[in-house]
Order: sequence, then structure tokens, then C-alpha cells
Amino acid sequence: MQMWFLGTYSDEPNAVPVAFKDVTDDGKLVVGDVFLDTTLSNIKENGKIAISACNGGTMEGYQIKGKAEYVTEGPVVETFKKLVSDMFKGAMTAKGALIITPEKVIVTTPGPDNKKVI
Repeated sequence: MQMWFLGTYSDEPNAVPVAFKDVTDDGKLVVGDVFLDTTLSNIKENGKIAISACNGGTMEGYQIKGKAEYVTEGPVVETFKKLVSDMFKGAMTAKGALIITPEKVIVTTPGPDNKKVI
């Protein structure tokens, strides 16, 4: 199972696992906002984010560094609203989505490519 962890900082560093995520056809990462208050606050300060994505079974992993933008409407948000609402049987929904533009991707998989920038 692939897990993503978002890392942000300002006055208060923050790291959080996310369940509602996707990669767009143009290579951007999108994350549904369900409980991202501190993450969003930090992004308002500097727009920077790091994502650690890993597969616990295979140990394949990557760190993605980039810029994040928060949106509250549009097709991406509607998709996450439906996903979250369906999963929680209408008890909650996504409030918006982070759209992340990768600027640097670093291999974190153990082995000869570890720390390689791709």
C-alpha cells in the first residue's frame, strides 16, 4: 500500500499522512482536504511542501519537493468531495484540494539509487 506524508513548515512544522490523493495526467499531485488545517496555514506562509511517498511492502520511496496551491472549487474538488462523502457515508466531505507542482523528486528507496534526483 502506498502512503503519502505531507510536510510543511512556518512557525509550526507539520507532517501528516493523507488518504485522499491522486496524480494528474500532467504530473501534479492532488490531495483532498479533510483535516489539513495546519498544513494549509503553513502553505499560506510560504507555498512550499514536501511529500514522502512510500510503499511499506517493497520499500520503494520518493521525496517530492514543490509548491502547493489550495483550491475550493472545480472538478478536482468535486471528485474528492464525492470520494470522502461516499467513504464516510455523508458524515463529512472534502473542503477543497491541494494541487502540488513538483520541483524536485529524490529517490528514497534503499539501494544504489538512494538520494538520486530524478
